[in-house]
Amino acid sequence: MNATASGSLTVKELSKKTWSDFEAVLGTNGGARGCWCMHWRLSIAEWTEGKGEGNKRAMSRLAQRDPAPGVVVYENDTPVAWCSLGPRSSFPRLERSPLLANIDDEPVCAITCVFVQKKRRGSGLLPAILEAVCEYAASAGYPAAEGYPIEPRAGKRAGADTAMTGIASAFLDAGFSEVARPRADRPIMRRKLRAAR
Repeated sequence: MNATASGSLTVKELSKKTWSDFEAVLGTNGGARGCWCMHWRLSIAEWTEGKGEGNKRAMSRLAQRDPAPGVVVYENDTPVAWCSLGPRSSFPRLERSPLLANIDDEPVCAITCVFVQKKRRGSGLLPAILEAVCEYAASAGYPAAEGYPIEPRAGKRAGADTAMTGIASAFLDAGFSEVARPRADRPIMRRKLRAAR
């Protein structure tokens, strides 16, 4: 499945065709600190060694494989966000995380990064992005989507590197429910998905 639409948002898999749009969303730094969305896919040593161009090359290789490592989200043909997703097994660092350990054996679509283009942050677009991503995940056959957002303390704002997994309130607005809370600021949230007709 390559593209799905939710309202005014369209979702397309990351591939050679959408690579320049992915770059436009992540910017010259590749998201936060040269990550290029390899944080959950590599050990900390591998991630640090590849920081910047190395991580970018690694993601470029993943973008040429099936399944796609994530989706670019568009609003009226303009790329506005990136979402890294797939089975938990695609994210070795997530699988090893004592904080975000697997809570059961349900085959979820893990949403590990939701990166909104800088000029669109704070616009209230995140719940709609998550809705579009869930439609994509349902069309790909996943029974549930699972997110690992941050819940900033009252009056505090999360920075780009801590907010990469999303904000808990946006997940709630997109129909997710909390299924675990391993730390005060880190809920694990899920949403049941309906199969595409």
